[in-house]
Amino acid sequence: MERAVVQITLFGLLLAFVTTLPNKDDWDIYSFHINSTVTSRYATTVITSRVVNRMDESKEIEFLVRIPKNAFISKFRMSIDGQMYDGVVNAKEQAQQQYTEAVSRGQSAGIVSSVGRTLEEFKTSVTLAAHNKVTFELTYEELLKRKLGKYELQIHARPMQPVKDFKIDVYIHEKAGINFMEVKGGLSTKALANAITKTQTDKQAWLYFYPTEDQQKICDSCGEDGMNGDLVIVYDVKRDTSLGDIEVSDGYFVHHFAPSSLPRIPKNAVFLIDQSGSMHGRKIEQTRTALIHILNDLAEDDYFGLITFDGNIFHWRRELVQATKGNVDSAKDFARNIQDRGSTNINKAVLEGARMLNAQPREGSASILILLTDGDPTSGVTDPKTIQSNVRKAIAKKFPLYCLGFGFDVNFEFLEKMSLQNSGVARRIYQDSDAALQLKGFYEEVATPLLTDVTMIYIGGTNLTQTNFSQYYNGSEIVVAGQITDNDIDSFVPQVVAISSKRRVTFADTNATMESTGTVSDSHIQRVWAYLTVKQLLDQELLLSGPEKEKVKTDALELSLKYSFVTPLTSMVVTKPLGENTEVLHKPKEGQAPQQNWQVPPPSLSQTSSNPVFGRMRSSGVGAVPGIGAGRRGVGGPPGAAGESGVFSGHVDPFPNLMNYGAVAHKKPIRVPPHRFLIKTENQSLPLCFDINKDVRLKLLHHPSGELSMNGELDSLRYGGFKRIVIHFETNKSVDVKIDGITVKDGHDVKFYTGNDHITVGSVTVIKRDKEVDVTAGDTRIVILLHQQNRKHLLWPVVRQQPPDSNAEGILALKPVAYEEVQQTRSTKLRIKDQEIDVVSAGAADYSIPFPPILECWLMSAESALQRPLDDFSVAEL
Repeated sequence: MERAVVQITLFGLLLAFVTTLPNKDDWDIYSFHINSTVTSRYATTVITSRVVNRMDESKEIEFLVRIPKNAFISKFRMSIDGQMYDGVVNAKEQAQQQYTEAVSRGQSAGIVSSVGRTLEEFKTSVTLAAHNKVTFELTYEELLKRKLGKYELQIHARPMQPVKDFKIDVYIHEKAGINFMEVKGGLSTKALANAITKTQTDKQAWLYFYPTEDQQKICDSCGEDGMNGDLVIVYDVKRDTSLGDIEVSDGYFVHHFAPSSLPRIPKNAVFLIDQSGSMHGRKIEQTRTALIHILNDLAEDDYFGLITFDGNIFHWRRELVQATKGNVDSAKDFARNIQDRGSTNINKAVLEGARMLNAQPREGSASILILLTDGDPTSGVTDPKTIQSNVRKAIAKKFPLYCLGFGFDVNFEFLEKMSLQNSGVARRIYQDSDAALQLKGFYEEVATPLLTDVTMIYIGGTNLTQTNFSQYYNGSEIVVAGQITDNDIDSFVPQVVAISSKRRVTFADTNATMESTGTVSDSHIQRVWAYLTVKQLLDQELLLSGPEKEKVKTDALELSLKYSFVTPLTSMVVTKPLGENTEVLHKPKEGQAPQQNWQVPPPSLSQTSSNPVFGRMRSSGVGAVPGIGAGRRGVGGPPGAAGESGVFSGHVDPFPNLMNYGAVAHKKPIRVPPHRFLIKTENQSLPLCFDINKDVRLKLLHHPSGELSMNGELDSLRYGGFKRIVIHFETNKSVDVKIDGITVKDGHDVKFYTGNDHITVGSVTVIKRDKEVDVTAGDTRIVILLHQQNRKHLLWPVVRQQPPDSNAEGILALKPVAYEEVQQTRSTKLRIKDQEIDVVSAGAADYSIPFPPILECWLMSAESALQRPLDDFSVAEL
């Protein structure tokens, strides 16, 4: 089985602050959560910020969020004083009319703009009464694109201050299976690395990032104003069949096609390099550096050409030549001597590059044309439409044209349209210190063609997204979505036809069976179809004119409105309390200058408005252990918990019920005894598990300094968890957690809490949420989750982080175990250290997950798993 690395990219940056001087005694972001759910590469991210005005007067609070440029906002809500205000997606023309009326009344406007390479920034504000609170919630959706063999989930966090209740929860579910998961980025450096915990099973992964307030100041890009950096999650998807991964639900399907183990196709590449005067200085230096690296990466069976241009064109060679060492060295010498001068004749350069590729067709090869320019055409043919027409005729659909626009002086829309007309893409190269790496990175995406003339065929399918692709490159992925005619899965037959080197190949799976779940949790398949369709219709609109253009635009608008996507054709009207302006947020185009938000005047007090009542959502089925039967082998973490139930009705739960996905299905049911503990193992091998079959008080976590200790009392065997957990810290201070509430003791002062509260006791912070208790003491952060099993509640703790050099003791301080399987018979044995232990295959619920999956594990005695007597982990008193 070929391994395909996946690196998902996902951003969520939320800032909330007052528009006056940032005196942090005046306001406070007391809660900042990012919850991201990735299901079969489709990411839904919910950013929730809760802010309190600590002043004795009203203040304007701003909500500013940055999201990926490829994402669509699909929901925005504010909650103030028990009232919920929803954003509404309308056609942009309707919002424009409101905006025009607002301007005539002298209303002010906010700012909407692109930020950096990958982000867009949206902003709104609301006036908050003295000592009042506001909750902002924004949801956005994105289909993650595979590049260089990986998807990248990149979460950017900069809350502008350290936040007591800060957390990022990520849930990934891939039906194809997950091979491995890693965490990178600036927020995984220094002390923050200790704030990350992760759990992985065969098809699911969970990541938790729970930094303390102190830790939020000490990462590579952190300071007194809190965090400012990225968390990047990298994972690998298993690819079992050449046809790829096909999911079907409720009459829709999505097909991910990324075959590997294919022979590379030799390529013919022509590089067109702008050397006009505007490339002077750093740009031309970085271009020379990148070009030399790219030439070094050519394979010997590749053929290539190199043209520089200003007002004229200059050949290194007039025809394509083989990438022998001598030719590559000669081309590198040519590249080192590229000098900036003159004007820009794009038309002549691209036509000459096309001529070179057309003059030497090689059977069994793939041709690409790459243009790098930093400005508009200024000599020769300068009319963009004429150039595009000339180029389209010269290429004649024989090979793709890739256009790289260096900086912001370039007419990016011109390059984008010319690329789309010729089966390519346009990419902006940013004028930063890593511009050479950007250029080289783009080339690597197209450096290894595996297939050409790819046609995706779906018998019994309709309303399909793009199905024809000129080339498929190693490390990329083709995604097609559509509807199944009459929802008849039996007559739905997918196949792929393409050219591999010199032969025609067909990818099909005659033995494949497709399961239609039709559940609410699989509605993402329909949304993937809508997302892809809107994206591709917007591309088509750029290419068409007249009635065809209007038809495509109308179709894209209808889908955007149906699925509440904020696209270039729609805008979101941000509803506010009576007496305040209503803002309209819209999506900027790539390279577009900062735009103003449209603001419309507030309705008169005589008008009425409909605002749903804000209330808490109770997660259905929380704690109900999924039907017993474990999926594939996977890793479980130490017993524990984390999670957040939604605040708004309709909130996207980042940890959906695993039963909905069929993710924990064994061929034969496995009985899970009540008090079964899991121990992590190294190298993602099967975890160990052991049972405790007596009523005992357990030592869960004891720091050697004695400053913090946590003990737990098991419930009856029938309940399978803890009924009471007590955390001791400092002198005569404790937090006593039971099913019905929390008792906090501070010397002789004892208080009992049942609601959702933020509690401070000395240097310890306790945050009570609907289904969990979050306790922070110095560099230690503990979360206790409330589960439900057989209508009975149980508690289960997990250590989200503790000092890396900690010598703590207890059940939750156990280190990952390394073992070796020494016998594969009815009586399997494991070798741990120098001891051989009899084990049996079993299953255990991993209570460190809000909806616990059942993991396969090696069951052994408690003494064997702990490598010492169980009595060493017991205490006389809690």
